[in-house]
Amino acid sequence: MKRATILALLLGAVLFVVLLWHYGAGEIAAATAAAGWGLLYVSAFRFVTIATDTLGWRVLFSAPNCPPLGRLFLFRWVGEAVNSLLPVAQVGGDVARARLAARAGVPGPEAGATVVVDFTLGLVTQFLYTVLGATLFMSAGRSGSEIRGLWIGLLIAAGVLILFYLAQHFGLFRRLAGTLRLVSDERRWGSLAGHAAGLDLAVSTLYGHRGRVAVCGFWRLATWVLHTGETWLALYALGYPVSWTDAFILECLGTAVRSAAFAIPGGLGVQEGGFVLIGMRLGLSPEVSLALALVKRVRELLVGGPGLMVWATLEGRGFARFFSRRP
Repeated sequence: MKRATILALLLGAVLFVVLLWHYGAGEIAAATAAAGWGLLYVSAFRFVTIATDTLGWRVLFSAPNCPPLGRLFLFRWVGEAVNSLLPVAQVGGDVARARLAARAGVPGPEAGATVVVDFTLGLVTQFLYTVLGATLFMSAGRSGSEIRGLWIGLLIAAGVLILFYLAQHFGLFRRLAGTLRLVSDERRWGSLAGHAAGLDLAVSTLYGHRGRVAVCGFWRLATWVLHTGETWLALYALGYPVSWTDAFILECLGTAVRSAAFAIPGGLGVQEGGFVLIGMRLGLSPEVSLALALVKRVRELLVGGPGLMVWATLEGRGFARFFSRRP
């Protein structure tokens, strides 16, 4: 783990501890415990959104090379587990699922291209999802000065998304590969996407299939909306049911805050702080908002832990050996 990652993790942990101490760790723990068996329902619901994301990813493969749906579901589960529980800046899981697709027989460039396009559409649809949430937040008359910062962030994000999309049409991966050769063994990337130039070509070609891209975008947007169900279920289990609109606002803005803090593993501390700020505007006490955040952390462990075990199994290694050796 790089020093910057360790430092970011420490800062996030400090913020997390400060929030628990300030608002009362005992009260927050008691509120979280009230969820009881609801933790299992919340965790089980996560597999619904993994399934819809899988459907979106699946349409990007060409028919002859598309792995079975069940196998793609496992790959997608692994990707989410890696992004949730490992310090990979929320992108390592996408590399992992592309590698698994390639090992399943999908040509390297196509495996990489489907993940790149799917990842890009995930960012675009999350942007639209966040804009809708911010609009609902403002229309409810409960937003404060902090909403201005969100809109500024969205404008910056829009610019970054446009640049990222354009870069994919101008040899992004060929240029990136030139940099990677200086710092790592190029053979490690060969099984993922073949030659970088081939990946660039595969990505551009895939964007040309507009119907498949549009269907993938539909499923990705549907998944973001369905995430609202997780927050609604969690608050219901905690004994603080809210309207679907409030759950939508809390989920989408909370996710946006976590995504903005991608440098901090798991958005530790930042996600919790975001829930407190947004929850207060929606009438939730800080203790309940932090309990919600903890329920989501438990869900990450219950869903992600087995996902990492699946990853180790798919890679053909024992779980302990998988993390003790280089891939």
